[in-house]
Amino acid sequence: MTPVRLVATDLDHTLLRGDRTVSRRTVAALTAVRSTGVRVVPVTARNVRGVRAVNGQAAFSDWAVCGNGACAVHLDTSETLFSAEIGTAALTRVMATVRDRVPDVRFAVVRDLGARFLAEDGYARLAVTADHSRDPATMERADVTALAAAPAGKLVFRHPTLPASELFARVARQPGVTRGLGEVEVTLSGAPFVEVMAAGVDKATGLSRLCSHLGIDRSEVLAFGDGLNDVGMLAWAGRGVAVANADPAVLAVADDVTAAADDDGVASVLERLSDGVRDNVSDTATGPRRSS
Repeated sequence: MTPVRLVATDLDHTLLRGDRTVSRRTVAALTAVRSTGVRVVPVTARNVRGVRAVNGQAAFSDWAVCGNGACAVHLDTSETLFSAEIGTAALTRVMATVRDRVPDVRFAVVRDLGARFLAEDGYARLAVTADHSRDPATMERADVTALAAAPAGKLVFRHPTLPASELFARVARQPGVTRGLGEVEVTLSGAPFVEVMAAGVDKATGLSRLCSHLGIDRSEVLAFGDGLNDVGMLAWAGRGVAVANADPAVLAVADDVTAAADDDGVASVLERLSDGVRDNVSDTATGPRRSS
């Protein structure tokens, strides 16, 4: 295997345990990997604010790919490498189409790299702080017209009774394949809402743009994930590893499967990597290996 120069990891239900903390073992493994010169980059559906809430525990290298690939931000300097947004016309069209299919849905948008979170009346009542790394009481109230008044990094929607998986099934066949929405990507991250990004935006494209900036080839990337929004990233990376608790679609595309997030699956792979076993990372995992 080509030597690893960058570790890309999803956060929730992959690097983080069910209680949204990073275990001591995982912190030690991340520190050891970084000490060898390998970059550790979070690639997540979270906004920058949500990543910084974890960075105190995990101490990532420098860059973070946020919003399912919509932007890359330097965690120390706040420099933005790139940012892709959904245009106002697309926002208007998508919200109208989704509400026509699911009348009781509630929308919210993320603006300014997560600094602003505007939510339709009723959305905040369905949310808890962990959903968006912010107190729902701090969400700015806005009607649909105001939500679409400016471009947004991400549009999210949820329903009072329907789970996100059911909402997703009504608007998209699979990530990136929409039913009449146009100019957007639709996915799930394991959160209780559906996520919409600009066309062509996903974790794979965001990570690819960052790696190009850093001069790192995809063959030099080791990626970890668990959710539908991780499928493209694991397929793109030189080596894609799913945690045991991953969605079946992720397990199917992964080169290897490691232990579940609550059992320090990512740490078990990183420990071997930092020990110098870079040519056979799959020996530290169990499960199917991609044949092509």
